[in-house]
Amino acid sequence: MAATDGNILQTPILDAERSNLLQRISDQGGYAYVTVATLGAAGDFRAAEAAREMAWEQLHSGPWHSVLPVWRDAYSMACLHVAAFHLGAGDFREALRVLDMGLIMGGSLLRQDLDAAVEKIMTKSSVAKSQKGATKEGGKKELVLSCEGPNKAEVLQILPTKSLSCKIVEKRSSLSLEGFLCDYFLSGSPVIIRDCMGHWPARTNWKEMDYLRRVAGDRTVPVEVGKNYLCSEWKQELITFSEFLERIQSSECPFDVPTYLAQHPLFDQIQELRRDIFVPDYCFAGGGELRSLNAWFGPAGTVTPLHHDPHHNILAQAQEVKKSGETSYSLSYLPKNFKILVPAAA
Repeated sequence: MAATDGNILQTPILDAERSNLLQRISDQGGYAYVTVATLGAAGDFRAAEAAREMAWEQLHSGPWHSVLPVWRDAYSMACLHVAAFHLGAGDFREALRVLDMGLIMGGSLLRQDLDAAVEKIMTKSSVAKSQKGATKEGGKKELVLSCEGPNKAEVLQILPTKSLSCKIVEKRSSLSLEGFLCDYFLSGSPVIIRDCMGHWPARTNWKEMDYLRRVAGDRTVPVEVGKNYLCSEWKQELITFSEFLERIQSSECPFDVPTYLAQHPLFDQIQELRRDIFVPDYCFAGGGELRSLNAWFGPAGTVTPLHHDPHHNILAQAQEVKKSGETSYSLSYLPKNFKILVPAAA
């Protein structure tokens, strides 16, 4: 494969760990994978694709929790090999798709190599688009979610009896960390906190469709399709972020079958979006550590079924207010084992 120095992926961790990783794969019976992966690393595109397919099969050989971590790392390695070929051919979009699959499905060993490869390709893709004059003329387009929200009467009918009989959740503005700890965290009481997200770049950046498409449009993300995961028509898909934005903005977006990006570590995958938010200090109340940082992104009317989590939650929510057309921003503290019915962040 002919490639300029600028079209070569640098994979320092893979280079250092390759022999050890291939040995671990051999120890698990992956002799065929080792053979084709070695050929792929040496420049055989078909062999690189075959290695990726073999690792993919192993990832789907049983329940996810039973998949050996070494096969997740094997999948990451194969994705790096395949992406290198697409980069050399100038196919930035396909290279990004392959790398995103490695980030979503792969292991942690080669995570830094995958992130560095994504950053390099995003930079080269941005330069190529600007040279081609890809930026469309006209004013900035704002993200407007056009799907109608749920009917309140219908929601009340499906909620369990007496589920709304608890005390009203308090709303506080600019709540101090001490006040949060003493008045809510220690007693396990929920609270909605306002006026604490004004400094987030996301408040302005995420309203612009051009911005979201530029920093994340070609990235592949997992989405859920259907009212919720309890419905028979519910399914999961892998689509680009641009396709996702088009779906939730479509005037034909049906309330019964919304597309929803749910409980996905989006900010680990797309660093540009991570820089648009800040983890609230409330997350570290009581000396705890942040367990996970996930994103929920969908049209109005998307609802998470009634459930409770085994850990505390801080939900940062941006939601369009229909009457005024403005967007409200708030944090919600949801104690562990507190039963919640949560609409999607808009």
